[in-house]
This record gives sequence, C-alpha cells and structure tokens, in this order.
Amino acid sequence: MSSNKRLYVGNLNYQTTEDVLRRCFAPFGEVISVNILPRRGYGFVEMAAPEAAEEARLKLNGQELEGRKIIVNEAKPRAERPAESRFGQERRDFRRS
Repeated sequence: MSSNKRLYVGNLNYQTTEDVLRRCFAPFGEVISVNILPRRGYGFVEMAAPEAAEEARLKLNGQELEGRKIIVNEAKPRAERPAESRFGQERRDFRRS
C-alpha cells in the first residue's frame, strides 16, 4: 500500500462540482481537499489517511458518477519540466551571471 493520500480523478462530467466529488469520497474517510480543473474533466482529492485513499481508489475506480465511469488513481507528483524547446532545439539561457 502506498503512503500517498492524493488521488487523481479522471473522466469527470464537466458539470461535476467539488461538493459532489467530496460527497462521493467522504464515506471512505476525511476529505482534506477537492480540486476540479474547469473544462478539463479531471481533478484531485486529498484524503486524511493513506488507507482511506487506497480504499476509495479500489472501490470508486470504474464506478459511475453523473453518467460517466470515473478513473481513480494515485496522483503522481509533477515531474520537472525540461527547458522548453522551439523548432526542435533546446532553449538556451543567455543571461549573464
């Protein structure tokens, strides 16, 4: 079992609210935060305990919420973004130190 308490929730109906998502996850334990990205169809739920997050993931993944089968996975930390490239070349920093 992972120690991650943050979950990715995908394939959300665009009309799903944070309150609806909170109520969906609440039976599994205390919900610390809910964040839905507008017009993206996904969001994040943070649970108070890793065990609650794991149980919610196992029981809610593939379940229907507001007409859509949701995807529930552990949230992955943001990776370091490489320097932006343009036209296939790496961006250089010309500032002097």
